[in-house]
Formats: sequence, structure tokens, C-alpha cells
Amino acid sequence: MTSTDVSKDAEDSGPSGYAAARLRLLTEGARSGPPRRAALAELTDEWLTGLFAAGAEGLRGVSLVAVGGYGRGELSPRSDLDLLLLHDGGDSKAVAALADRIWYPVWDLGLALDHSVRTPAEARRTAGEDLKVQLGLLDARHVAGDLGLTAGLRTSVLADWRNQAPKRLPELQELSAERAERQGELQYLLEPDLKEARGGLRDATILRAVAASWLADAPREGLDDARRRLLDVRDALHLTTGRATDRLSLQEQDQVAAELGLLDADTLLRQVYEAARVISYASDVTWREVGRVLRARAVRPRLRAMLGGGKPTAERSPLAEGVVEQDGEVVLARAARPDRDAVLPLRAAAAAAQAGLPLSLHAVRRMAANVRPLPTPWPAEAREQLVTLLGSGRPTVDVWEALEAEGLITHFLPDWERVRCRPQRNAVHIWTVDRHLIETAVRASEFTRRVHRPDLLLVAALLHDIGKGWPGDHSVAGEIIVKDVAARIGFDRDDVAVLSTLVLHHLLLVETATRRDLEDPATVRSVAEAVGSQGTLELLHALTEADALATGPAAWSSWRGSLVADLVKRVGAVLAGDDPDEPEAAAPTAEQERLAIEAIATGSPVLALRAQTEPPTEEQAPDDPEPLGVELVIAVPDQPGVLPAVAGVLAMHRLTVRTAELRALDLPDGVEGAVLLLNWRVAAEYGSLPQAARLRADLVRALDGSLDVAGRLAERDAAYPRRRGVVAPPPRVTVHPAASRLATVIEVRAQDAPGLLFRIGRALEDASVRVRSAHVSTLGANAVDAFYVTGPEGAPLPREEAAAVARKLEETLRG
Repeated sequence: MTSTDVSKDAEDSGPSGYAAARLRLLTEGARSGPPRRAALAELTDEWLTGLFAAGAEGLRGVSLVAVGGYGRGELSPRSDLDLLLLHDGGDSKAVAALADRIWYPVWDLGLALDHSVRTPAEARRTAGEDLKVQLGLLDARHVAGDLGLTAGLRTSVLADWRNQAPKRLPELQELSAERAERQGELQYLLEPDLKEARGGLRDATILRAVAASWLADAPREGLDDARRRLLDVRDALHLTTGRATDRLSLQEQDQVAAELGLLDADTLLRQVYEAARVISYASDVTWREVGRVLRARAVRPRLRAMLGGGKPTAERSPLAEGVVEQDGEVVLARAARPDRDAVLPLRAAAAAAQAGLPLSLHAVRRMAANVRPLPTPWPAEAREQLVTLLGSGRPTVDVWEALEAEGLITHFLPDWERVRCRPQRNAVHIWTVDRHLIETAVRASEFTRRVHRPDLLLVAALLHDIGKGWPGDHSVAGEIIVKDVAARIGFDRDDVAVLSTLVLHHLLLVETATRRDLEDPATVRSVAEAVGSQGTLELLHALTEADALATGPAAWSSWRGSLVADLVKRVGAVLAGDDPDEPEAAAPTAEQERLAIEAIATGSPVLALRAQTEPPTEEQAPDDPEPLGVELVIAVPDQPGVLPAVAGVLAMHRLTVRTAELRALDLPDGVEGAVLLLNWRVAAEYGSLPQAARLRADLVRALDGSLDVAGRLAERDAAYPRRRGVVAPPPRVTVHPAASRLATVIEVRAQDAPGLLFRIGRALEDASVRVRSAHVSTLGANAVDAFYVTGPEGAPLPREEAAAVARKLEETLRG
């Protein structure tokens, strides 16, 4: 239907001509989407203009104004007509009669009408009292009558909005948050409200209003397209139901999908979810910018007074290599090179999540535009940063969404594309598949103190449903996928086997516990055979609970939890014969032996620093290998206080300990003395590594007591207080009395933090126990450390004393 056809059908200003033209337009298959919405608005304009002209003959100072969605020229088949009859305060009776001449024909057609009759002053006053009215007037569009009257109102309403924005935008943000709480998030709902849910059409309109305030603007990329998609879905919903509804009910989704020419209802929902994510992310970024601008406005006058009128410089605090905090966001350091640093996006994301800060939009887009492929397998740092991100708790969600909005998640994990925005047609599930996976990782981060390998728990949580994008049993498909993904991430063969077992059997415990007879030995044996080891059972138990809690309130209960715990106890008893004794010490290398002999000869510590790198990939120059960290080997004559001294010096120099081993070294025949060997892998938090000579000098002073390590660390923490960021699970210290015949094994599981190993070492020294050996590992943001300790005489600690040491150590770490 052409515009000429529309005009011809609408020549009759009565309801019949408009109704016929409207019906023809809505049933015409060739036109849909924005062209149909614009044509419907144009047709309605012409009809209302005719009604206005017939009733306003001889009347001046009156105009008909479209507001809201009609004002934007976007009429869906069953949209309300939002109309304002604007007048200059003249003949009130004539204006009232004109209103009747317009409103009644609209009602006669059964169209919904939101109408008002006001002077410009009344309209401005009402807008000042009612935020919804003000938002509608921001889209005011002249339809008929006195154009100058309409233009004057538009100008004054926009000026009012910009003048009042610092006060009204926080109010609008609060109302948006309350609405999101009531309606939920469009990107996850099985029966979403396309308009009112978070990420829906209402939020898209609000973003236009924020932009009109000139305080902040939304990210434009993809926003118009997302809004168009939701409007297209609403059009199809109106046509298939014949009702003015915004709720996409389950029973109507197949019809709506067919109306839009889509494959099925799942394809429809995925498009809706993708559009909602774009709008939700744009809203997050925009409201963050509004807050930043308003805070700056509030602070600027005071700063100008303090600086004598000078312009304040934004403070930048380092968070990690190439990553800093500025204005409450995580941004890239000035020297950062995303085109040369393939791990930078993961490092920035982990730093942001750990600090509980959002990633700057500019930083994410810069990294996405310059991202380099990671080598296969990933370097150790990339794997560690991914685990740190996953273990950061609730802040992980927002950071993950920021990465996903710019395509960085599928860059690192291509298999993610199949589960992204995938709906779950199951009343128990409250999330899409991808959000459920992230939610499971968030829940699993609460259980990292329960397992020996928190890194495997977190990665299994992320990938346990990765097979849902494929046909057949998703657990079986997931097992195949995770073997490939885990190997690419850089896990060794044994870890890959554990991860694939966890994914294959992630439903085993809860299904067996709730559907099988646990008194039947065959039931317990079958689970034990499937799990294979005590360590895997421990991980599967934690994963089972995290998965259920992330599914929804109906998926977990104390009853289910008790059944699963009972099954785990029975299976654990079957697997109980696998408890390891104290690990055997590896034979010293020639270099370690040389360092030990030198330490005995000099009576002081000797150390060696050696960079560890991955072989360069085809994309890299031979002299540009991937950094893994630095191997630090220290030989020290056996004496008290070695562990806290070394750990404290490393913390002073801002070196993060990734792995560490401490053990007594057997010296060659003919060499007398006892030497402790420390073989650690460290990395700089940011900046360059310290020189070996300086590390050694500080270590000598720490051991002889002339360097107050504790005082120096306290001074640094006071000068640069660390942001609280993630609320981590509390530390857990346990004694394993049967783990060694020669020593008492004390295990510490805690959130990694600068100086953690120093505090542990000093607490053990204060308890008058000797550390025979230590096995320290940092898995993402989690430290899992085992200390083999003895009393002064070299014997294991009595049970009561060991328990007291563990309690005291846990109290120290909690303090």
C-alpha cells in the first residue's frame, strides 16, 4: 500500500474510512516492521488531522500533539494513542467541544486512548510533578493546528528536562530499578513482558530521555537494532492475539515466531534475549556515566576552591599489569598494549571482579578491537586469570556480561556461542543456559574452601551444561566438548579427565540420592566406580549443590542436601583406601644442589631468578614468547623464620606467589649442615620484577631481624588501602592427622591476598612449630596450602596441640 493509497482511504475523516485503511495496512503481508509502524502513524495522523480540522474551524491557539510511542511515530497494531490537545487558555468551551469531536471517534473504533487537554503552562507543571508525563512530552510531535504552540511546548519541556536532570535522573533510575525488581529481566524470562521487564522497550525509551538530558549518552552500537527487534515482536504479538498485550506467553510464542518467519519459539526467545541484553548493558553503562557526571559536578566546586581554580586530575590506582582504577571503573593503563598482550582482557576482567568494580566500556571495546588469539594451550597466566574471574562471586556476572557484549567471551571460548541466550523450557530453571552456567560458578565460589582443587570446581561449574547446545544427552555431549576446551585452556591430562568426569556425571549424585535405594550396596558401588576417586567425589558434591542452587529455589532443599550428603558419605567410605601419605621429595637438580652448597659455604641465603615462558606461536616473533612467570629458587641454611621472611620480602616487592614448595634438602656426602630449599613461581602484580640482588639483600635483613617486614607491609597497606571488593568465603584451616607418619599436616584454604603466606608463616612460627615442608598453590584467587609441621623435637604434634594451632591460625587469618 503506497502513501497515496493511504491518503485516498483516509479521505473520509470518519471512523469507517480510517478503519478500512488501517485493516488493509495491518493485513498486508509485504509490509512489516518500521515501515508499517511509520505508515500506521502517518495514516493515523491524516485521520486525526481531518477530525481536528472539522472541529476546530475558526478556533485559534489550539494544536493536537502526539506524545509517547505515537509521538515517536511508532504505532504497533494495538498501541494506545497518546494525545495532548494543547491550547492557549482562550475559549474553554470551544476547546472542550473540539476534544469531544476527536476523542469519541477514537473510542468508537475501540482504540485505546490516553488523552489530556492542557495549556503549555499546565503541561509543564504536570510534567514537573509526574515523571511519566515528562518522559512522554520529550517525544512530543505536532499533528495538527498551531505549529508554533507545539514548538514552544517542545522547547520549554526540553529546557526544563535539562535543567532538572541532576535531580530527576536519580529519581528515574530508582523507578527503573523498582520496575526491574517487579518485572524481572527480559533476557531470562520464559514469558517476558516486552515493555516493562528490565532490558525492554521502556528502558530503551528511558535511554532516549537520558540522552536528551545531555548528561550522558548510551552506547549506540546495536541499540537501535535491538529496539527494532522488540518492536517487531510486539507487532507480531498484537496481530496474532488481537489484543494490546506486551506479555509474550508460552502458548503464543510459536504463532509469533511464525508471524515473524522464524524457525521456532526458541529462535524467537533467543532473538528477544539478545536484544534485551543489548539494552540492559547500554542501561548499565549509561546509568554508571550519569552517576560519574553527577558525582563530578558535586565535587568539582570544592576541588576548584582547593586547587585555586585548576583542573583536577583523575586519580588512577594500579590493580594489575596494564590495568588501573579510575573514577570507580576499571580502565587500561596508559602503557597497556592490548594488541601485544593476549591475556590482558582476562587480567582486566579478573581485576575488576576481584575489586567489585565495573569494566569501563571504552576499555572493553579497545580490548575487543585489538584482541590477539591466545596460543593453544593457553599460558598459565590466562588460565589463572579465568579461574580468578570465575571465583570472584557476584561481581563476576556484570564483568562477564561486559565481556560478552563485545564478543570477548566467544573469542576465548568459541563453544559458548551455542549456549549463549539459549532458553530453558523448564519450570525449575529461572535462567537461560549461559546465565545458569555463570550463576553456578558464582555459587561454586562459595564452596572453594570445601575442595582441594577450587580451580577445577569453578571451571566445571562454568562448563557443566555446555552440551545443551547440541542434540542428545547434554551430559554426554558436554563430556566430549569439555575435554577439548579444558585441554585448550591448558589443563594437563589428569585434570582434563577429572573435568570431563564432573561434566558427564554432574547429575549423578542428586538423581541417585533421590531415586535409588542407598541401602543397596550396588547403588553405592556404581557411584564409586563412576566417580573414581575421593578428590573427584569432593568436587562433584560441591558442583551438585552449586548447580542446584543456581537452577532455582525449587531445585534444592535441606532434604535433598541431606540425601546427597548421605550418599557422598557412603561412596567416600568405599573410596577411603586412597588416602595419600606425605609426598616424596623430588631429587634436587644440579642447580639446586649448587645453590645449597653455596648457602652452606656463605652461611646466608642464595637465590636464582629465571623467567618461565611458553614457546612462541606462529603469530609471534621468536623473541616475543608468552610470559608464564618467574621461577625463584632460594637455598637458606636451616633456621627459624625462613617461611615468613621469604614470603614477607616477596610481598614487600609486590610479587604474587603462584606455587611454592619448601623442603629440607639432602646434601651430598661430605657436606655438613642443613639447608632449606624453596622453589617458587612468582609474578609481579604490576610493573617490572625486582633485581635478584635487591631481593637477596632484603632477605638477609629479614632473617637477621634488621628489616621489619611486618611494619613495612602495614605501612604500605595503610598508605594504599585495598578496596574490599569481593566478599570471599572465610578461611578454613584443617588438620589431617592421618596424612603423614612423620609430621602433622595443616591445610589452609583462603582467599589469596598480598602478604597471606607471610601471615601464615609468622603464625606458625609464633606457635613454636617447625615447617618441615610446604606445598603452596594459588588457583585463581584461592590459596590452597599444606604445611607439614613438627614440634621442636621433630615429632608430629599431639592431636590437641595440632587442633589448637589450627584454631589460632584460622583466627589470625579471619582477623
